Amino acid sequence: REVSRGFTFAKETGELKNLITDFEYPETADQQTAWKEIEQDMESEKPMDRVLVGDVGFGKTELAIRASFKAVFSGKQVALIAPTTILARQHFDVFSGRLEKYGAKVGMLSRLQDEKTNKEISHGLKSGKIDVAIGTHRMLSKDIAFKDLGLLIIDEEQRFGVLQKEKIKRLRTNIDVLMLSATPIPRTLYLALSNLKPISKIQTPPLGRESIETKVEHFSWMLIKSAIEHELNRNGQIFFLENRIHKIKPVMDELKKLVPNARLTALHGR
Repeated sequence: REVSRGFTFAKETGELKNLITDFEYPETADQQTAWKEIEQDMESEKPMDRVLVGDVGFGKTELAIRASFKAVFSGKQVALIAPTTILARQHFDVFSGRLEKYGAKVGMLSRLQDEKTNKEISHGLKSGKIDVAIGTHRMLSKDIAFKDLGLLIIDEEQRFGVLQKEKIKRLRTNIDVLMLSATPIPRTLYLALSNLKPISKIQTPPLGRESIETKVEHFSWMLIKSAIEHELNRNGQIFFLENRIHKIKPVMDELKKLVPNARLTALHGR
């Protein structure tokens, strides 16, 4: 990829300036810096291979939207691959809300859509009628082909398996690639820290957002009780993660005893 020649995307247009102005939140300094880095990569003839790291809610998606816009207005198609259908759906709603008023056509591919819809999207990608395709690894199926793919965005790369990553590699010989991650896998981190892969970091929390506080403690029900009560006192919500489905019920029973005034519900993949 270092020696292959990629596509040089168009410099900032009036429409792109309007899209940036449309962003409803104040930009953070980190967002501005990261966007400049992405723009420089896209405008160079070397294919971009950048990792964009930032906590959830710190504004990675906004930069992915701008990069997609830049690609579409340079006559190229964009593929965004997300690890879950829910995430793909969220991206689809946000991307279409921001891009379609500028004439970009956004389509979604997933196994939860009926085959007729997926076929229509597939034809739209082959013919070039669809500019931005958002989907799960359904996008890596043999029946999906793009007319002129120019940008690949991979969301939460650490949640894709080895086989899926091999398929992604085949997609990306000389196109621009942007990876979004809150928690990059060690190999990606190693490549970034060895300067083999450029990395952009969004570390500033957006206005009005508290930075995330992480504590590692010895397990104690009393500590959990006090943390939950602290959160309930500020009318907040609690997300309690238990890795094993069969252990969820005992945990719920214990929590009911500890915080009887909290409303509890369980959710799992089965």
